[in-house]
Formats: sequence, structure tokens, C-alpha cells
Amino acid sequence: MRDFWKKIQQLQWDDHRYYHQCRINQTLHLISAISFLVAYALLFKDPAMAGIVGWAVGMVTRQSGHIFFEPRGFDAINNTSYDHKESIKVGFNMRRKAILISIWLSLPVLLALSPNLFGLIQPTIGMNGYLHNLGLLWLALGVSGLLFRTVHLFFIRSPSWGLAWACKILLDPIHNVQEYWTSPLALMRGQRLDPLQSHK
Repeated sequence: MRDFWKKIQQLQWDDHRYYHQCRINQTLHLISAISFLVAYALLFKDPAMAGIVGWAVGMVTRQSGHIFFEPRGFDAINNTSYDHKESIKVGFNMRRKAILISIWLSLPVLLALSPNLFGLIQPTIGMNGYLHNLGLLWLALGVSGLLFRTVHLFFIRSPSWGLAWACKILLDPIHNVQEYWTSPLALMRGQRLDPLQSHK
């Protein structure tokens, strides 16, 4: 169990030092983490709304931080190139994220064109029904993406690494709040990049 927890901590540290250097990105991850905690709570009451909050708020803020604000040049702090970081990333690198985001963006269009999603779901009437089904589809996409990459890691690394990554993803909202709650303050002080050496 101790070794399993060390794997999770290693994944968290690699994610932080390689992909969360910008204080703007960290602040957006803080917002994302809070929204995901809200989505976790909504799972027990309104799963469709949990899917909408998780994707429309949590994932938009999280991925916009990576896409627009995170440095993509040579990483002098870790002495490595961006391409190398992308090639060794355990979870979803930018190429895999692009595929996932493309599916996410296509689902509202597909649902509008085919309210029963080609016979796969029960069609509904009106905007509320549309949003309900869309939320459930987005929730299913999130769960499917998590399960797919977990099983994929079973084969390319090991079952223990796959499960550790899945646990890391599920714990990310809590960990991000703990890690980045001071990031907005640092950003207001003018600190654009986290002095990551202090975390080592």
C-alpha cells in the first residue's frame, strides 16, 4: 500500500513540475478543482448536472490553463524539452486531450441532430431534456476516458500504475486545492511562474 501511494505522489509531482509551472494555470486549476468537488457532490443528487459542471466549468478552466498559459518551450527548471515531457506523460498528453475534447465538442451537435443518439438513448423534449441527456453523455465520456486510459496503462506499464493514475485523477480536485490555494495571491504579487525548486 505504501508503494502504491508513492506511485500516486510521483504522478502528482511530475504533473505539477512539468505541467503546472504558470501561476495563471495553477489558479485556473484551483477553480477547476472546486468545480469538480461540486460535481462530485452532485453525482449523488443530479448526475446530469454533475456532468455539465465537470465538463463546462471544470474541464474548460483546467484545459484552457494548459493550452493558453503553460510554457511550451524548453523547460530549464527540469532540463527537458516539451516534446520529451509529452512523450513520457502517463495520462492524457496534448494529443490525447485533443481527441477527448473533440469528442466532447461533438456530443452536443450529435445530440441536436439525433435526440435519441441513433437509438442509443431515450429522446427528450425541450431544452431541459436536451441538457439532461447532454450532461449524462458528458458524464459517461468522462468515466469512459478514465477507464480507457486506466486499462491502457495496465498493458503499457502495469496494473498498479494504471490504478495509481486513476486514483491520482480522482484525487486531483482535493490535491489541487491543497497545492494551489495560494496561487492567486502569488499571481497578484506579480509572480508569473512558480519557483519550483522550492518544492524539491
